[in-house]
Amino acid sequence: MKIGIVNDMPMATEALRRAVSLVPQHEVVWTARDGGEAVEMCADQTPDLVLMDLIMPGMDGVEATRRIMEATPCTILIVTSDVDTNAARVFEAMGFGALDAVNTPALGLSDIATGAAPLLAKIATIGRLLRTATPALVVEAKQPVTSWKNGLVAIGASAGGPAALAAVLGALPRDLSAAVVVIQHVDARFAEGLARWLDQYSNLPVRLAQKNDRLVPGTVLVAGTSDHLTLMSRDRVGYTPEPTEYTYRPSVDVFFQSVCKLWPGSAVGVLLTGMGNDGARGLKVMRTKGYHTIAQDQASSAVYGMPKAAATAKAAIDILPLSRIAPRIVEILATYSDTRARA
Repeated sequence: MKIGIVNDMPMATEALRRAVSLVPQHEVVWTARDGGEAVEMCADQTPDLVLMDLIMPGMDGVEATRRIMEATPCTILIVTSDVDTNAARVFEAMGFGALDAVNTPALGLSDIATGAAPLLAKIATIGRLLRTATPALVVEAKQPVTSWKNGLVAIGASAGGPAALAAVLGALPRDLSAAVVVIQHVDARFAEGLARWLDQYSNLPVRLAQKNDRLVPGTVLVAGTSDHLTLMSRDRVGYTPEPTEYTYRPSVDVFFQSVCKLWPGSAVGVLLTGMGNDGARGLKVMRTKGYHTIAQDQASSAVYGMPKAAATAKAAIDILPLSRIAPRIVEILATYSDTRARA
C-alpha cells in the first residue's frame, strides 16, 4: 500500500514512518508538514492511503480532508495525538470522507511493534475494505405486514457519514412517526462520542443502541459495538458477532436483512455516502420485499461507493441529493399513515 503522511511534528512523522515500515508491503511515498502541502502532494501523487493529522499550523486536517476528497479522492485515516480529546474534529473530518481515526504511535518504546499495533490494525482493515467484496447474504425474508402501527427508518453510512447523518437527522421533525436506526461504520470506541455529536444536530434524541432496546417512534438508535446490530424480535434490537467473515463491522447489510425478516410494519431503507458496497444487497432485499428505499446521489456524497453499489444493483427506488432525503422520508411515512388510516 502506498501511503502519504501528513504531520507537522518531525518526531510524529518519524514514528509513523517506523510503524509503517514494519509491514514490507507498505511504502511511504511522501510526507507533508501541513494540510496545504498534503493537498498538493495528493494532486501530484495520489496514494492509496493518507495518514492525516488534525491540528497543524496553516491548513488543518479537517480542511485538508475536505479539499483532498473534492479534488483527488483517496482513503484518509486520521492519526492524531489524542482521538478522544479531538473527537469533534474527528467526526467533522469523517463527515468530509475520512474513514477512521487512531492515536499517533509513540516513539521510544522498547517494542515499537506494540505501539504501532493499533495503527497497523487500522491500515490492515482498510486494505481489506479496498479489496474485499461483501459475502452474499442468505435471504429468508418475510413479507412486510403494514398493519403494524409504527414505522422504521433504517439508515446505513460509512465514509462521509457523520455529516450526512447530521444533515438528515437535523431535517427530520420532532414528531416523526417512526423509529430510526443508524448503522455507521465507526470504531466501537468512537460510537458513544458519535451518538453524542449527532444528538447536537438532531431534532430527535440520539443514543447508542443497547441489547433488548425497543424501537420507539421519534428516537434514534446508533449501532455501538463492532458486532452487528440486528433485530432480535419484531421491535427489539440486539448484537451478534455473526457473520464473522464480514469486514464491515457493524454491517448495514446485516441490519437491513433483519428488518426484512422480522419487522412487522412499514419501513424506509436509506443508504448514504460510504466506501465499499455494504448495504447495497440489504437495500435490494428491502426493495424486493416492498419497503421504500433511498440512496444518496453522487453529487452530494463525500464517497460514492455504497450508494453507487445500490444504484448499480437497482436497490434504490429514489436516488436523491442529501438535502432531499429527510423530506422524502417524511413524505413516505405520511403515505404509510394514510394507508393505515383508510384500512
